[in-house]
Parts: sequence; structure tokens; C-alpha cells
Amino acid sequence: MTEYRVRRATLDDIGQLTTLWQLMHFDVEDLSKRVTEFQVAEGPDGKVVGAVGLQLLEKQGRIHGEGFTDFALAEHLRPMLWDRLHAIATNHGLLRLWTQENAPFWNHCGLQKADAEALTKLPAPWRGPSPDWLTIKLRDELTDVISLDKEFAMFMESEKQRTARALQHARILKVIATLIALAVFALVLIGAFLVLRRNPQLLQR
Repeated sequence: MTEYRVRRATLDDIGQLTTLWQLMHFDVEDLSKRVTEFQVAEGPDGKVVGAVGLQLLEKQGRIHGEGFTDFALAEHLRPMLWDRLHAIATNHGLLRLWTQENAPFWNHCGLQKADAEALTKLPAPWRGPSPDWLTIKLRDELTDVISLDKEFAMFMESEKQRTARALQHARILKVIATLIALAVFALVLIGAFLVLRRNPQLLQR
């Protein structure tokens, strides 16, 4: 449906969004304060026919407030809205996306039921009585990144120390080789001196 397009909501959309939220039985007063969280799909006549919100918190995103004026359009509009949400999440460097939207579409996008371990990463303000969350990991957790950085730093330090030890061993071997060469040279000189002392006639030839 190329005649539909998705864009970020503006304050000019508040009227149409209010009508949509009322239709969906959402908390209009709460959502009206967060209009710019929403991405809207509009038809060829410029009217808003669908919307979904993306709340950002602690490098994580919550998909919420999905609604359509006609759910017959949902199948066509959801992929467009998802592409927009995913692009925003990527641009903001989000680690995870979460949602309690229950349409099968969100499972098809890769969001899976959050297990107990994943739920520990859910920002506290979003926690409530319902544990029914879907989530998808977009990037490595910050702690994992820090851990990898530390491991890399330790590896580099270890390599630095190994290189320093190798250079030190090389210097020691060079000194030993030099001492051996000097000792051999000294022995040669001593040998030559003894030979000449016993056979002074050699110098007269």
C-alpha cells in the first residue's frame, strides 16, 4: 500500500490521535502528554489511520498504544510501523525492545515471551502486576560490552607484558652473545701473544 506513509506524530495530530485513543479505550489524558512518542500511519487524504508509541528509557524501548481506525488495515500498516520503530531503536542505540501488545505480528518480528532472566532487565517504571512481556535483544547489554572491553584491555596488557619480556630476553641474549664474542676475541689475543712470546722470530719474518 504505497499510498500510505508512516511518520512521527506532531502536536497537529493530537485531535486525530485523541479520537483514535478513545476508540481504543486508552488513557487519553496520559497519552496526550506523550504525542511525540508516537509514529502515525496516514492515508492518501492525510488522515491518521493508525499509530503506535515507542517510549524510550534506560537504553530500552517500550512499544505501546497500538491502534487503527480500521483493523482491516493493520496487516498492511504494521510492517511499515515496525520498520519505523526498528530504525528509531537502532538510531538511538537501544539494547532491547519490549511490548505487551498481543497481536501475533509482534512475535513474527522476533519479539519473544520474556523469561525470568530477561525480566530482570525490564526498567522498573514499566514493571507491574502483569509479567506478560515480549522482548527482543537488539544489541549486547552494556555490561557485556564493558566486560568485553575489560577482557580486551587485559589481553592487550598481557600482550604488552609478553612483548616486554621477549625484548628483555633478546637484550639479555645480545649481551651474552657480546660477552662470548669478547671472551673469544680475548682468548685469540692471548693465544697470539703466547705464540709470539715463545716464537719471537715470527715477528721478524
